[in-house]
Amino acid sequence: MPSPKLPALALSDDELHTLNGWARRRKTAQAVALRSRIVLRCAEGGSNSEIATELGIQRNTVAKWRSRFIADRLDGLLDEARPGRPRTISDEQVEAVIVKTLESTPANATHWSTRSMAAESGLTQTAVSRIWNAFALQPHRREAWKLSKDPLFVDKIKDVVGLYLAPPERAVVLCVDEKSQIQALNRTAPILPLLPGTPQRASHDYIRHGTSSLYAALDITTGKIIGRLHARHRAIEFKKFLIAIDKEVPAELAVHLVLDNVSSHKTPVIKRWLAAHPRFTVHFTPTSSSWLNLVERWFSELTTKKLQRGSHTSVRALNADIRAWIKTWNDNPRPYVWTKTADQILESIARYCTRINNSGH
Repeated sequence: MPSPKLPALALSDDELHTLNGWARRRKTAQAVALRSRIVLRCAEGGSNSEIATELGIQRNTVAKWRSRFIADRLDGLLDEARPGRPRTISDEQVEAVIVKTLESTPANATHWSTRSMAAESGLTQTAVSRIWNAFALQPHRREAWKLSKDPLFVDKIKDVVGLYLAPPERAVVLCVDEKSQIQALNRTAPILPLLPGTPQRASHDYIRHGTSSLYAALDITTGKIIGRLHARHRAIEFKKFLIAIDKEVPAELAVHLVLDNVSSHKTPVIKRWLAAHPRFTVHFTPTSSSWLNLVERWFSELTTKKLQRGSHTSVRALNADIRAWIKTWNDNPRPYVWTKTADQILESIARYCTRINNSGH
């Protein structure tokens, strides 16, 4: 039952149908969808604080849209008109642009542009741009994602995250992976320096001088890196790297390795080596979940700060540059701090899956 201090909020059948449609349809702006979910939840009963906690928003937000709906019903959930020049575009035209953007593609392209949508809708490019901005639509953008199908996904998440949040005593936790096929690229012309008003310039083409593979182990406590470079990335090179780790980590400490599921990590040779070195314990991340391995974050820094704009005339020069960068990093290491618990990660994934299912996908 709602609190006696809160005004009663009852929905008609038409209002319930409309609110459910706004909350679930893909062509609804996310702001309106959230307001609809707030009102639907308020109609079920409960205090503003309880509803805010369930939806992960502020209490004042719940109170605001509860009051707006009671006062103006469905119209109260829409953004209020601002003073100024009278509107020249109707709600029907706006809805048509949104529906077409979300539910269709042009005949000659994979996505709409402001120019093509303007030609299709009869509006100006500026009008289309404003509609897209108002509803946070960006047809030109696409992000990559993949949801793991690992049957042990939950168990592996809890295992690895547990290591990050509560490392065992008298042990070192190392996030291990390899960055393979790092190319030694040399630009076909000298790189022009940065000047006032002119960015650094490099030719778009280059000459390949071979590749190198970097094996790295990130100590989650200190942030230091153990790194080794090899010409190839097979099980034999991975075994050599394990031997290097065994030599560098003090003998009195246990070693916990966070690894992905690449085949070279699970060969009979590696299994025999691990069996002969019982202080090593392996924790595999779920398949398609490289984001869970903290060394990937370090690889990203190496790429953006050193490799992406580098120029090397040989693999030897490339390897020397990488070794120098690792040494500089270890002189002032910066550990990455994991903050989310396993339950928070799983709840976030569950919310996303629910949202996708409700959108009609």
